[in-house]
Amino acid sequence: MQRRPLRAPFALSLAGLLLTGLAACSSPPAADVVLRGGTIYDGSGGAPVVGDVAIDGDSILAVGDIGELVGAVEVDVTGRAVAPGFINMLSWATESLLEDPRGLSDLMQGVTLEVFGEGNSMGPINEAMREEMLESQGDITFEVPWTSLGDYLEHLESRGVSPNVASFVGATTVRIHELGYENRPPNEEELARMQDLVREAMREGAMGVGSSLIYAPAFYADTDELVALMEAAAEYGGMYISHMRSEGNRLLESVDELIHIARESGAPAEIYHLKAAGEANWPKLDQVVERIETARAEGLRITADMYTYTAGATGLDAAMPPWVQEGGYDAWSERLQDPAVRARVVQEMRTPTDEWENLMLMAGDPSRVVLVGFKADSLKPLTGRSLAEVAEERGMSPEETAIDLVIKDGSRVGTVYFMMSEENVRRQIQLPWMAFDSDAGAPAPEGVFLRSNPHPRAYGNFARLLGRYVRDEALIPMEEAIHKLTGFPASNLGIRRRGILAPGHFADVVVFDPETVGDRATFEEPHQLSVGMEHVFVNGVQVLRDGVHTGATPGRVVRGPGWTGWSDAANPR
Repeated sequence: MQRRPLRAPFALSLAGLLLTGLAACSSPPAADVVLRGGTIYDGSGGAPVVGDVAIDGDSILAVGDIGELVGAVEVDVTGRAVAPGFINMLSWATESLLEDPRGLSDLMQGVTLEVFGEGNSMGPINEAMREEMLESQGDITFEVPWTSLGDYLEHLESRGVSPNVASFVGATTVRIHELGYENRPPNEEELARMQDLVREAMREGAMGVGSSLIYAPAFYADTDELVALMEAAAEYGGMYISHMRSEGNRLLESVDELIHIARESGAPAEIYHLKAAGEANWPKLDQVVERIETARAEGLRITADMYTYTAGATGLDAAMPPWVQEGGYDAWSERLQDPAVRARVVQEMRTPTDEWENLMLMAGDPSRVVLVGFKADSLKPLTGRSLAEVAEERGMSPEETAIDLVIKDGSRVGTVYFMMSEENVRRQIQLPWMAFDSDAGAPAPEGVFLRSNPHPRAYGNFARLLGRYVRDEALIPMEEAIHKLTGFPASNLGIRRRGILAPGHFADVVVFDPETVGDRATFEEPHQLSVGMEHVFVNGVQVLRDGVHTGATPGRVVRGPGWTGWSDAANPR
C-alpha cells in the first residue's frame, strides 16, 4: 500500500507538493484526506461499492465517486474494506481510559465509540459515593473531580481520549444515590428524586437508563421502579437497556419484564449481551426470539447486543445470594465472616433456585469458573486458575474458597464463567436485531493492565465477528455485520451524524484487511491485540496509521437526544 504520511498540521511539510499538484489538476477542490479505491461498506447494510472517501475537517465530504476532489493526504486502500467506526454497545472502559486514553484493545478492532452504563454509571454521585469510588480502586487509580455523568464524560474529553464516549445513566447508580445499598423500595419522595436524577442525566446527553438486575443492590429494584425511571428518560427520547434479572432459569420471565418496561414507558429497549446461560436453559433461545419478534411485530422497538464467546465474565458476587450483599462490600464481607451466615450462604450457593442468578451453578462445575482479577497482590498468583483448582489446593469446598477469596481480596474478584453454547452464539449473530458489545474495558498489553487477566472479548470481540464468523464461517455477509456494528446501533441510540458513511456525517472511519482481520486473544493468553485493522479516523483525525497508534486523542462526548445543547433542544422527544 502506497501512501503519503499524515501529519498535523499539514501546511509546512506539504505546501510545495500541494501547490504543484493542485496546479497540475487545474486547482480542483481539496479535502484533508482521501481514501482511494477501497471497498466501501457505508453502514446501511447495502451492497459494498468500490470508490473513494473524502474527509475534510471532522466530517465526511464525499463518498463513492468523488469527482475531481484531491486530498492533502491520499491513501491507497485498494483491496481494503472501508466502513464507519464501530460502536461498542457495552463498554467498561470507564476506568481504563483514565489510565490509558488510547483504548488500544478496542481501537485495534475499529471501535470509535465506547458506550458505558450497564447499571452503574460514573455519575451522578454524592460525596459518599465519591469516597467509595476512591476506596474501591484496584490496579487503576484516579481522582474523582466530577459529580454528574455529564461532568465525567466531559472530564474524559478534556483529558484527551482516542475514541468517542457516551453513556447511559445507571439505574443502580441513581438508586445508590438515594437509598444506598438498602434492600427496600424507594418511598414517593425518593423515587421522585431518582427520576429527577435521570432527567438531569438525559439533559446532559445520556442515552437512556441502563440496568444490571442480577447484582445487588440493583436486584432489589422491582419492575415498577424501573418503569418510573424509564418514564423520566422517555420524556427526552431515551432508551432502556438491561442486563436482565435472569439469563438462566428465569430467562423468559426476564425478557417479559423488559418488554413490559418498554411498553409501559413508551421507550425502546435493548437486552445487554443476550444469552441463555446454563446447559438446561440453552433451548430457551427459541422462545426468547419468539417473544422479541412478537413484540417487534406489535411495534415495540426491542433489540439486543452480544459478545461472540461462550463464557461470560463478572465477579464471585454472581455466585452468592443477593441478600448477603445488602449494604455494600463492607457489610457483605462482614456477614461472610459470621459462621452461621457463612454456612447459610454455602448451602444456598449449592442449591438450585429461581430466586436469584447463581452463575456458578450455570457454569455447571467449578472447573468452568476461572479467576481473572484480584485487587490484593498476595492473591494475584491465582490469576488464570480455576476455582476448582484453588479449592483443591486449599483442601476446601469451591463455595468456601469463593467466600474466602472475596473476604481476603477486598473485592468481588473478577471471574469468568463458561456457561453458553456455541450453537446459540452462531444463531444470535444471524438475528436481524442484534448489535455487539465487549462488556469489557479497553486495555493495552502493557503496564498496569498486565496485573490481571481480562476476558479475551476485551481484545477480540469485534475482530472475532469479522474474521471467524463472517469471513471463515460465512454466517452473515460482511455488509450485514458492519451494519450491526455501525448504522444499526447508531439508529437505536438516536445518535446524530454517526454510524453511516455519508457527506456531512462525522468522519469516524475504519480501514481493514478483510483477508487478515481476526482476534488473537485467548482465555489463557488474553493480552493479545487483534490484527487486520490498518487505519482508524475519529472525528477526521487519524488515530491508527498502518496498525500503529498515532498518539492522537480526538475523541468527543457523543450525546443522546435529550441533550440541551441541540439546536432543537427546546422540544425534547
